[in-house]
Amino acid sequence: MMFLRSWVNAMAKYIQIGALVEKEHGLEAYNNVSTSDGVVYAFLETGRSNDLFSEKQFGEFGEAAIITMIVEAKQKSHVLENLAESLKIDNSGEGFVFESTALLRCS
Repeated sequence: MMFLRSWVNAMAKYIQIGALVEKEHGLEAYNNVSTSDGVVYAFLETGRSNDLFSEKQFGEFGEAAIITMIVEAKQKSHVLENLAESLKIDNSGEGFVFESTALLRCS
């Protein structure tokens, strides 16, 4: 039981940050943010979405990017600011950025 408590305390030091944006913005932001201080792991996936973006390259669908990062909790504000700035999310108005609670699950 002692191991489990120490593991949970260690995992509480990390959070998940993610974004769903247009592919073009996602690729650029991933390159800018994935190597930032506090980013432990970063992953980028691309695909198509029919409900979020105004530009539709494939009829009803537009290209999308999903960025997922595991970040040190103490660096979350810095990483979130860098991500929002890299995505130009305040200016474009398309896409969203999210932060999850502390990572506490093990399997």
